Amino acid sequence: MKLNILKYALAALPLVTFSACMDFDTPSDEFNKETDVTLRPEPLHGDADNLEIKDVVAEEDFPEIKKALKNDLDMLITAQYYLMGGKDGNLPGEHQWQYVYSLTTDNYAGYTTCDQSWSGSFPTTYSYKRDFCEGPHGRFLSMKNNLGNLLNNDLTNEMVEIKAIALLLFDHVAQECTDLYGSIAYQDHKGNKETNPFTFNDGYTIYTSILKNLDDIIAVFDNFPNRPSWYQTQINQILQDNDALTQTKSIDTWKRYANSLKLRMAMHLVKVNPTDAQRYAEEAVASGVVEDMANEVGLNPTTNYFNAHPLKGIMSGWNDVRVNASFVSMLTSLQHPYSNYLFAKNTDKLINSADGSVTDAGTVVVGLRAGLRMESGQQYYANPRVAYSQFTGEDFEFMNIYAIKWAEIDFLRAEGALRGWSMGGTPQFFYERGIKNGDCGDRFGFPSGNYETYLDDYMEVEKAVPYTYVDPMDHNNDIESVTKIGVKWNDSDDNETKLEKIITQKYIAIFPYSYEAWTDMRRTGYPKIFPVLNPNLGDGSLNDGDLIRRMPLPHGDLQAGMDDIATSGIEALGGPDLQATRVFWDNTNPNF
Repeated sequence: MKLNILKYALAALPLVTFSACMDFDTPSDEFNKETDVTLRPEPLHGDADNLEIKDVVAEEDFPEIKKALKNDLDMLITAQYYLMGGKDGNLPGEHQWQYVYSLTTDNYAGYTTCDQSWSGSFPTTYSYKRDFCEGPHGRFLSMKNNLGNLLNNDLTNEMVEIKAIALLLFDHVAQECTDLYGSIAYQDHKGNKETNPFTFNDGYTIYTSILKNLDDIIAVFDNFPNRPSWYQTQINQILQDNDALTQTKSIDTWKRYANSLKLRMAMHLVKVNPTDAQRYAEEAVASGVVEDMANEVGLNPTTNYFNAHPLKGIMSGWNDVRVNASFVSMLTSLQHPYSNYLFAKNTDKLINSADGSVTDAGTVVVGLRAGLRMESGQQYYANPRVAYSQFTGEDFEFMNIYAIKWAEIDFLRAEGALRGWSMGGTPQFFYERGIKNGDCGDRFGFPSGNYETYLDDYMEVEKAVPYTYVDPMDHNNDIESVTKIGVKWNDSDDNETKLEKIITQKYIAIFPYSYEAWTDMRRTGYPKIFPVLNPNLGDGSLNDGDLIRRMPLPHGDLQAGMDDIATSGIEALGGPDLQATRVFWDNTNPNF
């Protein structure tokens, strides 16, 4: 079959991208807007959902197809960097990470706490300023801008495996944004629509569409071994040049990635549609999920050449976040290996203004309670809260940045097996293997000696150690640990206790991936964390003891975005645009 390559010439035209700079002292409104402005004669619009498996083109035509798609193929790498917290075609860095995670979900999940108020504009954990907090949606738009033409170019259908990878990446970020906001303009952006009005889709419809895509993606990958050998060689070469996320750079790992995302989404649906959730989960496991370190998906500091995890700079270079007191309490009560080496002690003295007591520098591990009213400033003389504990050590500094971690998949399988689903093993097997492979310090197959040193004793912990958090500067914040479970698996525990153990260990293992951690908190109630102080200082919809349920629908302070929310966003959300409104999978049904 001969193709007329000329009709696809527009796809090969140069791409020009403009992005605003961000200053870490004063967060900008960069993510209020479509962060990449693409200059093309005309945006490509096609059928992004179409993953038709058809006969391959003639071998002699393939080089011209590849050449015509070069610019769009090059943007696959950029899209992968955006997915992992990168920006402007670069590996993950502090500015983007702060806007995508640190200012919002890292706090909501209880991993970290912001320790300064940015001159009073962001005074507490549940405060919400759009120019600070719409970073996750900006990431989604950046992914769309990098993948839109590849997904909607008819010529990409001639290398359908690459189109399937692009669709998987787009659907992954769309799944995450749906979980955060409850509703997004998913179908319009997938179709490469460029301007308002955008129509919001409801969360269940988005999930259904993504799951259908995943089935089609997996079918494409399953068929790959049936392709001619020359074609397989060409696709594998494209992967070698454009795959930043896998070690194997193989279709098999991308298939396991797709099935693992399907398993994750299935578990999110367990309270909404348990029958479909079980079917999706069992299909994913039967088809093949990530189940060894070689097939984990993410960025490695050694092979991807970034200097340190972005949280390192945000925490120690900028003094913008500190360890959350809940995380310290949980790990201490459970006697987790991290409690021996992951937390630094206070960097300066802490003075209690009420009684004059002084806690000397370097004497205590002390995190910050979420929801504290913060002072402005990144220096100790102006804001002594910056002297509270940081994460420390090479295990933290050089963490992998995961899209799919083996330990997460094992804990998903443990939960599924607990529910009686066919997951290929018992809840105990996957639970224990998840803990063993849950080290944040592993480098894709090279686990930290620190973690292994304490692991055997940790897995025998039957009861949590009593622990009381003491705030050296304000004893009104003191609180007893809410972690009461142990670690060791006990078949005589009831299902609720077993689920709490599974989700608590998953939470620790996936640190610092706060999107999934916050999702688990909302859908299961686990792990238990300290109540957030001053929850009423958000949008007023939360009361004492409430957990934030979602982020406001994104509009970037643009009238066109506000109009879209009014015309379709609220209806798609199914409730008022408030922090207390639950997303579609977050209901009050019991876990069992």
